[in-house]
Amino acid sequence: MSLYWVAQAVGGLAFIVGITMFIKRDDRKFKLQLSLYSAIIGCHFFLMGANAAGISAELNALRTLIATRTRSIMVMFVFIILTTALGLGEVKHWVELLPVIGTVASTWALFRTRGLTTRCIMWCSTAGWVTHNIWLGSIGGSLTEGSFLIVNAIAIIRFRRMQLRGIDPFKDEHTAVSTR
Repeated sequence: MSLYWVAQAVGGLAFIVGITMFIKRDDRKFKLQLSLYSAIIGCHFFLMGANAAGISAELNALRTLIATRTRSIMVMFVFIILTTALGLGEVKHWVELLPVIGTVASTWALFRTRGLTTRCIMWCSTAGWVTHNIWLGSIGGSLTEGSFLIVNAIAIIRFRRMQLRGIDPFKDEHTAVSTR
């Protein structure tokens, strides 16, 4: 099996791990699954030779895991600086900026927002990743992120409709945060 197909198999594994994360209402479970997905897809990008995306994804994994424990602005800025410095150092084409920008935006979202706002920012970040992955020729990455666009959009619509009916889809999350 060639390295290309090994990379695509790793991308397929990431797809299996990641496809259900956006339908989770519990932000902690959402973040833990996102962290695992990011670690796996980061390996996929390194195998594909996309180092800027690989660095961004691996920093996503670590950042998301840490974001389950703290919402510290200082920690957020450390990850934004690391992503910018390490990611930009590997950019060889303007499309490779998209994962770096997406990672910076999602870093801010995971530390400073909750619920529906987080998912909307993550959707925009995902749109940049999809564009990058199609450009790269990453079958697994394109399918995974494309699926995330669809699954997250459906979840956003569903959660927004619940809010319009007076139901807070993130009630348990707000209660857990306020009792800490």
